[in-house]
Amino acid sequence: MDTTAHERPRVLLHDPTLRDGQHAVGHQLDAGQLRAYAIAANAAGVPVVEVGHGNGLGASSLQIGRAALDDATMLTTVRETLTSSRMGVFMAPGWGTAKDIAAAVRHGADIVRIAAHCTEADVTERHLDVVRELGAEAQGVLLMSHMAEPRKLAEQCALMVRFGAQAVGIMDSAGYYLPADVTERVAAIASAVDVPLIFHGHNNLGLAVANSLAAVDAGASVIDATARGFGAGAGNTQLEVLVAVLDRRGVSTGIGLREVLAAADIAAARVMKAPPSIDSTAVASGLAGVFSGFKRPVLEAARAGGVDPIDLFLALGERQVVAGQEDLITDVARRLKVATG
Repeated sequence: MDTTAHERPRVLLHDPTLRDGQHAVGHQLDAGQLRAYAIAANAAGVPVVEVGHGNGLGASSLQIGRAALDDATMLTTVRETLTSSRMGVFMAPGWGTAKDIAAAVRHGADIVRIAAHCTEADVTERHLDVVRELGAEAQGVLLMSHMAEPRKLAEQCALMVRFGAQAVGIMDSAGYYLPADVTERVAAIASAVDVPLIFHGHNNLGLAVANSLAAVDAGASVIDATARGFGAGAGNTQLEVLVAVLDRRGVSTGIGLREVLAAADIAAARVMKAPPSIDSTAVASGLAGVFSGFKRPVLEAARAGGVDPIDLFLALGERQVVAGQEDLITDVARRLKVATG
């Protein structure tokens, strides 16, 4: 007998096309682009549409790139289009503040993700508390999670739950993981917490969909994915592909396949300059464990400094640089040029 939809295992897909995708276009999405994709995602039944500067609330700056629109305009534009989808935002302490969170909730954010480096969950306490006080759903995510062992990630996620996070998880910010890495980490976290688990993949090694499936099998129930994989570096887990694959596996997402394919076509036509690709620098970034969002500044620094971008990625990986340390890229390129003479 066929399994009915309400009896099938369920995964909630969280779509950061309009946030992570900003990295691929220098944070320059305009109101028309935001609106066009948000309408399509809402029509497809995408549960959560995340919007903002690529690095989150309050991050628009000369250091990491000024967005074409301010946070309020982005949030208001998308909020007006969503009749069934919830709206999500992302904030990393140090870029955003409690005031940014309050403003986002005032503009209609239903879900606020507070992000921290994989060993620094303690910085999320105050902000998770603010989100809960404001009545939005509080989530906690660990960035650059390949830099910590499974046990450490489990401890950090448990800490965020103690702080009030209603869902927690890990981001493969560099696209470094193999499926076995994901399985080990998600399983460790699942044994330590009793809230929904989040996984966010990048495609530097061509494994974002496979890693997302491994996360589901290990206990994750909230998976991030973007239209056509639109995102930093080589891009993210591809939303429409993941919907199709989960459907084949008998896992319900509540998303219409034809509709999400149409949304992906709209994203390709209206939002992207070009679809993400796994080029040589993307592979180097993944192997080096360097934040995918560094692709553009690394290419610029390598060109200006006369060094090989692959060598620059590897050198940055040796230094274990993380998002927010963009200023180091030029310095490392200069040192690399001197060293290679």
